[in-house]
Amino acid sequence: MEKSIYIIRHGETEFNRTGMVQGSGVDADLNDTGRLQAQLFFNHYQQHPFEKIFVSSLKRTFQSVEPFIFNKKLPFEIIPELNEISWGHYEGRAYNPSWKQEYFSIIDQWAQGKYDIAVPGGETPLQLQERQKIALNKIINSPEKEILVCMHGRALKSFLCLMLDLPLSKMDDFEHRNLGLYQLKYLRGSFEILEKNAAHHLNVELK
Repeated sequence: MEKSIYIIRHGETEFNRTGMVQGSGVDADLNDTGRLQAQLFFNHYQQHPFEKIFVSSLKRTFQSVEPFIFNKKLPFEIIPELNEISWGHYEGRAYNPSWKQEYFSIIDQWAQGKYDIAVPGGETPLQLQERQKIALNKIINSPEKEILVCMHGRALKSFLCLMLDLPLSKMDDFEHRNLGLYQLKYLRGSFEILEKNAAHHLNVELK
């Protein structure tokens, strides 16, 4: 079965705006900018024939697609395996020079193929992608053909590597922004990217 899968990162939160770490342990709401981004995305895609929405168990993903659920009455499913990577002891804290240094050191090691490394108390990329296999299997095996998925930044990078059968060292090849869109086609067991981190829907006026 051919499927069209639209994947967005959630809208902005105050943690995003102020440079604080969220991960999977902070369940933050969208801020006013994030809700505006969600509305702009809805305005642009409200006529698209989405059949089902998948979100993580963190409310910022649900809030990002809320207009589709309440205005278009689209069915949705919460998949906890779509949650953001756990950043362990750094969740809920502001970035500081020492944390940034450790963060970039870990990112560099991931890019070198050292996927079993995590921040203290956090998840490794291998652990993240292992649970994402559950989420991807649910999405692939759903009967719907037009699907919208809302998830998180680092998790999105890993998820795209999983979908495209790429090594996790390629995660940072995939840029993301709040309410940025990736569009993929699924056919005969493989995925193809049609659109990368698109934001044209954010550059229009509210209607």
